[in-house]
Amino acid sequence: MPPRLNIPPVTRILLVVLLLQSVLSAAVRYRQWSAHSEIVVEWLTLIPQLSLFYPWTFLTATLVENNIFTLTIAGLTLYHGGRYLERAWSSREFAKFLLVASLIPNSLSFLVLVTLFTITRNERWTLTTIAGTIPLQISFLVAFSQLVPAHTVTLFRGVLSLRVPRFPLLYIGFVGILSLTPLLSSASLFLAIFGLLSSWTYLRFYKTVFPDLDSSQATSMRGDASETFAFAEFFPGPVKPFVAAITDQIFNAMVAIKICTPFSQADISAAQGGSFQRSAHGGVRAEAERRRALALKVLDQRLHAATAGAGPSTAPRGPSQPPPQPAAPTVQTQPRPSTQAAMSSQPATVLGETNYNPDQDHGEREES
Repeated sequence: MPPRLNIPPVTRILLVVLLLQSVLSAAVRYRQWSAHSEIVVEWLTLIPQLSLFYPWTFLTATLVENNIFTLTIAGLTLYHGGRYLERAWSSREFAKFLLVASLIPNSLSFLVLVTLFTITRNERWTLTTIAGTIPLQISFLVAFSQLVPAHTVTLFRGVLSLRVPRFPLLYIGFVGILSLTPLLSSASLFLAIFGLLSSWTYLRFYKTVFPDLDSSQATSMRGDASETFAFAEFFPGPVKPFVAAITDQIFNAMVAIKICTPFSQADISAAQGGSFQRSAHGGVRAEAERRRALALKVLDQRLHAATAGAGPSTAPRGPSQPPPQPAAPTVQTQPRPSTQAAMSSQPATVLGETNYNPDQDHGEREES
């Protein structure tokens, strides 16, 4: 039997809805095709002039592709990116991220097209189709920039190497070029730009994150105050200071109107200390299992050390008298502070995050 694809539930739903809606849209356009007019599906895709009576299109339009090329790219993106992010964040957090990355870019693009029509009185703007997974694709790139900011992707056999935070701007440029062709509509560039801004704002200021179990922070926090996820990091080095100066002014304005909340010193210290769990295999449950295994390992080492250190009794024993039991501490009598200290001072290799060699560590302590 072929191996079964292990696809998380939200990602599986996305793929099924994308395929069904794209096939349905293609069938409707094929049946109503005319050489003298452009066929639109106003009850499935978002058309500013026609879709006001179909408010659900602000969401459904994201999972509709109009040609086989964009459908293939969308399917691959949702399959690989969705599996990665859903396992890294949990299905609930991933679903909330998808809602933000779909609804906000579609709504802002809708407003921009209506504004352009108001200024130019060109009806073409209000008949532009807003559809496609472009906001989701660039949102995935932004999420990867947060999770693996130092990761480098090598292209063309080492000819070109790019860090992950460089890809969102490259993607916007690629979409801008394709929007001049029949493959993408003129609204695609707006979707890409607003997808970048909305996903970064959500991950930077609003998404719930969990601190490390050793941290004294609350069980959940919001946002990501790390410098590696600043908006200027998406840009090349020479222009970073100018972008940072502009974004600082925008941030101050957003704080003034109470859209965003400035980070506290504790948030910045926690982000700089790396206490936020960013590993794709992380999560509170996995971290708890890792520390539980480490605690058991430390207790086992202490029991063996206590057993080896206890000498034989000097009192004479008869041939039938059983040997006395060594006075080793049991698991129930182990003090919690020492266990937590051991847990916080010695890393483990259960999740592959660090290299832990107890024999080498014991030898170094004896030499010191």
